[in-house]
Amino acid sequence: ALTNFHVAKPCGSAMKCGMADGKVYDAVIVGIDPTGDVALIKLLGRDDFPAAELGDSDRVRVGDNCFAMGNPFMLATDFQPTVTYGIVSGVNRYQPPAGTLLEYTDCIQTDASINPGNSGGPLFDAEGRLIGINGRGSFEKRGRVNVGVAYAISINQIKNFLGHLHSGRIVDHATLGAVVAFDDQGRVIISDVLEESDAYRRGLRYGDELISFAGRPISTPNAFKNVLGTLPKGWRVPLSFRRDGKRYDVFVRLQGVHGKEELIEKSMGGPRAIPDLPPQPKDGEKKPAGKPKQPSPDTASAAAAERIVADAAGAARAGRNASPTLAEEPAPGDASPNEQPPKSENPPPKSEPPKIIPIDPARMMPQAPMPEAVKKVFEEKHGFANYYFNKLHRGRVWQGWSKAFPAVELQGPWKLGGKVEGGNEFVFTLTDTDAVLKLPTIESQWIAGEKLTASLNPPHSGGLLLALHLWRRLNIVGPEKYGDVYYLGTSPLPNRQGLFDVLVATYREVETHFYFDPQSGLLAAMEMYADEHDDPCEIYFDEYDTVGARKVPRLLTVVYGNDKFAAFRISEATFEKAAP
Repeated sequence: ALTNFHVAKPCGSAMKCGMADGKVYDAVIVGIDPTGDVALIKLLGRDDFPAAELGDSDRVRVGDNCFAMGNPFMLATDFQPTVTYGIVSGVNRYQPPAGTLLEYTDCIQTDASINPGNSGGPLFDAEGRLIGINGRGSFEKRGRVNVGVAYAISINQIKNFLGHLHSGRIVDHATLGAVVAFDDQGRVIISDVLEESDAYRRGLRYGDELISFAGRPISTPNAFKNVLGTLPKGWRVPLSFRRDGKRYDVFVRLQGVHGKEELIEKSMGGPRAIPDLPPQPKDGEKKPAGKPKQPSPDTASAAAAERIVADAAGAARAGRNASPTLAEEPAPGDASPNEQPPKSENPPPKSEPPKIIPIDPARMMPQAPMPEAVKKVFEEKHGFANYYFNKLHRGRVWQGWSKAFPAVELQGPWKLGGKVEGGNEFVFTLTDTDAVLKLPTIESQWIAGEKLTASLNPPHSGGLLLALHLWRRLNIVGPEKYGDVYYLGTSPLPNRQGLFDVLVATYREVETHFYFDPQSGLLAAMEMYADEHDDPCEIYFDEYDTVGARKVPRLLTVVYGNDKFAAFRISEATFEKAAP
């Protein structure tokens, strides 16, 4: 089930969910997207929960009818949701983040009544298809009353992240590594670009005109920001730009908005600035006599902070989101980003800055013991929302591939022979200790030394022989013995249809991404990063054929940077067992 990150966070890893059948079910967190304010949870106790049909939010138009569902003001004590009706007031809206979290990009604006308690609920079109997840609204300054402006995260954005959310990870959003702006002619141009970005390596430069990005035309800087916010870190997407009247079409790898540890820290929350509490009389002491004093700004703030802590704790126990909240960033929905509180004619005197007091999470959000049903599907690991689901999908992907290419016993030499496109014959020989490419006039070798990336032969390939060595290693030992292997989620490949399951495998500090076709289970491509700041060696596996008990690719296409290195057409393939 889908909900908002700011709704799920106070509940922790386990929560209770009331359904329209009047029953309360255990649920467990699966994956979280703090930047996009989305969380994926799994309901337990049934295997036949009803599910909504996912719509296409790109087809939504202003004026379309829509319905919002939720539990505003905790009215639905019987778990029958409140349904409100409205129209789509706007599409492709942008609502800025609080810091770098809870950013609403390319979202749907509606006048359907959405109030506190609606967060995480669905927005349906007139046909009952899910087109968004409600999460943000504009309210009157002095009351939490909807003024007819609310926002839902588009379902198409969520579709981009679903594979990553299923991975059990804390997922990040993308950045291009470049900034855009209008020029004096009204064109959208690159106003800055990082030299270490993939966009720069693909040829993007200052002053280039941005034409399209990720398949959508770009006519304003806001349009670019909207598209970028719907994409996960690491995706490769098409980008078109114009320079001196000439158009260039490239694919760019997107960087992450956050560093890994930065994202973990922000998603979990950090220390808050809470003023010291006023001194309390010790046992046996009398309270000062006389008229009670009005609380000073400091003590009033302290009392408010204590109430917030209590509210958040109570909300966590009740399985709902608190408002206000002590999350790292404020939950959306309370006020328009541009609203300011009314100024007082007599501002309070300035006081000393509050001290930073780390909050004990147990004090802020006391958690009930995790139910046994949840324990079975939850595993804690640093950097993951729920590592159980990562292992589940890693196993699923590997099981599909190992059925097509069983190789556990094939620990002897592997040989692949045939012709390079262009006519020359070739032979690859792969063993535990080296990899060799023989051509009619030259032989290239890679040897497994102390540093795997000491040589990246053949030249200009990005390390083809090392990549094939790692391909062989993963096939023989599997993900559990290879090194560190985790399921990334789903990602696209250039000029290929659909999304592919991705395993990220690290062996002796060399990271490799393996892409598997979710339908056939076959390995479609791999990217080996000899240097995280350089282009990877890309190998595409095509034209699979059955050789004995295995599916073997008949075509290997190697790409490095902007150039195709070579295409190897395989006519002979032998995989030997280890010598006795």
